[in-house]
Amino acid sequence: MPSFLNDGKTPSGPRIRHKPLACGNGRDYHGRMKTLGILGGMGPEASVRFLELVIRNTEAAGDRDHIPAVLYSRPQVPDRTAAILRDGESPVPWLAEGIAALEAAGADILVMPCVTAHHFWPQVAARARRPFVNILEEALRELREIRPEIRTVGLLATTGTLMSRVVHAVFEPAGMKILTPSNEDQELVMTAVFGKDGIKAGSIEGRPCDIIRAVAGRLIEAGAEAVMAGCTEIPLVLRDGDLSVPFVEPMRAGARACIREAGGRLKPRSP
Repeated sequence: MPSFLNDGKTPSGPRIRHKPLACGNGRDYHGRMKTLGILGGMGPEASVRFLELVIRNTEAAGDRDHIPAVLYSRPQVPDRTAAILRDGESPVPWLAEGIAALEAAGADILVMPCVTAHHFWPQVAARARRPFVNILEEALRELREIRPEIRTVGLLATTGTLMSRVVHAVFEPAGMKILTPSNEDQELVMTAVFGKDGIKAGSIEGRPCDIIRAVAGRLIEAGAEAVMAGCTEIPLVLRDGDLSVPFVEPMRAGARACIREAGGRLKPRSP
């Protein structure tokens, strides 16, 4: 089974009974495309953008060429950063409910478009009965395929993601060095994402955009050969072409993996 899918083992060892991937092209026994289940709401706009990425990365001549998808958006999931840093309420039971809802709705493949929530990946994936795409592992796979020479990646993420080292755990074993912002710049990133007029409040222009671009620029000055969106809100204000180095977007890499596994046709990657 591909590395980005949950391998069917819980942290303690027993196997989970996944629905088998019957056909190598990602389709089911009858040749139909599989249904994607999106475990979303973290935040709502990022979840909608993930579905948009699935659509925009699909080679389609018409509606019927797109993969079936179900979006479960539950913004009431407890704050992931608070759970990591301040012993806040765990989001895992809430995410488990979402998984059950998606599987009941017919999802054959699952994905969670929230980087910080991947800190809880072992507990969450263990509750799934379907293959689960890991967007961080897919981001690493994509970077190694298109720019194998890159060894230093600047990380723009929530403080919870930085402290949990969930990105480090995936990238460092592959020989990648992760650069993070200074303490002052990290405070600016959190303001841009969570502030009163931040990205999660619906502001995707002006000051939040200026902050993220400025911090990304300083990571590049410090030696970053690529900059990674370690928070799913970052791509709402930062896109390919905004920087002098490649922009690594786990959302896009995860979306492409979902299309592939569901049996859809992928558009060629943008240069």
